[in-house]
Amino acid sequence: MADYYEILGVSKDASKDEIKSAFRKKARELHPDVNKAPDAEEKFKELGKAYETLSDDNKRATYDRYGEDGLRNAGFDTGGPFAGGFGDLNDIFESFFGGFGGFGFGGGRQDPNAPIPGDDLRTDIEITFEEAAFGVTHEIEFTHLENCPECGGTGAEKGSQPVTCPTCHGSGQVQTVTRTPLGAFSQITVCPDCRGTGKKITNVCKACKGSGKVEKEKKIEIKIPAGVDNMSKIRVAQEGDAGTNGGRAGDLYVVLHVKPSEYFKRDGLTVFSQLEISPAQAVLGDEITVKTLDGDKTIQINSGTQNGSTVKIKGAGMPVISRPSQRGDQIVIVNVKIPTNISDEEKQLYKRLYEINTNKKYEQTSILDKVKGVFNNA
Repeated sequence: MADYYEILGVSKDASKDEIKSAFRKKARELHPDVNKAPDAEEKFKELGKAYETLSDDNKRATYDRYGEDGLRNAGFDTGGPFAGGFGDLNDIFESFFGGFGGFGFGGGRQDPNAPIPGDDLRTDIEITFEEAAFGVTHEIEFTHLENCPECGGTGAEKGSQPVTCPTCHGSGQVQTVTRTPLGAFSQITVCPDCRGTGKKITNVCKACKGSGKVEKEKKIEIKIPAGVDNMSKIRVAQEGDAGTNGGRAGDLYVVLHVKPSEYFKRDGLTVFSQLEISPAQAVLGDEITVKTLDGDKTIQINSGTQNGSTVKIKGAGMPVISRPSQRGDQIVIVNVKIPTNISDEEKQLYKRLYEINTNKKYEQTSILDKVKGVFNNA
């Protein structure tokens, strides 16, 4: 039984965007109007079935646990979206590939020589909490498609040029007429000789094997602004894959993963930290040095501070990305730590303190009883 992840060429923890991107790429390669291999139609149906299952959270969860048999037992349709044939694929592909220069299967088609933009790409990097707070310049490495330097993106060997396809005369489409007892039916399909490009390459470029593009690793520096959060995205214009027919290159999206801090927690622009104090400090108050994003800072703990109280440090939080001079606050949560191991001297002092507090309570109770007696005798 086929493995849906293998059919799409993705890992089992692939995201929905990765699954969609893989389907889009393979669908263009395997569609029977483009691919004339004998098993293209069957492979295309399998591709549609795999995508329909893995793009649906419920179906994917069932498939991951029980496989294709589990989908059937759960009542899911396992035929796939293209099980009924390819007669009406134009609507499906227009909705799926709209805006990506996709094929116009079975219907009207754009100029095959019209500029087609390149695909957008994504790369992920990890930064520290402090780098997210104050910004950093980061070097990233990625791989994208560039126009082949040998052929200039034409796909033809240096010194030669693609020629107009003699089959479709450069339109990228061919029309076939089928005569039946009900009349003649006309159908427009992608040209099988040029695969819809309108051009044929006689001498194929050896560097790119006729594709016009080559993979290239690249390093660039990007500036990460102060105040970014986990999963923020930075768009780097035209660092994605190269376009076709002079089309604009796609963009590169850099997704930021902020490492958790051992000391700070973040909620929007507010930064939280914890501070432990002794019972004596809570009762008497104290000046204590705490860590902030800007370095150590002394704060005042008021006498009588209760466990769970907070101290606000104005302007010590995260910056606003568009206005880095404007910042949130830091909230210090005060925890009164009760000692578990104390010396004999400390034990005696706590006993004395206990006796004093008990006597105070007794005296207050006695005074209250006397007051009540006065009112009762009145």
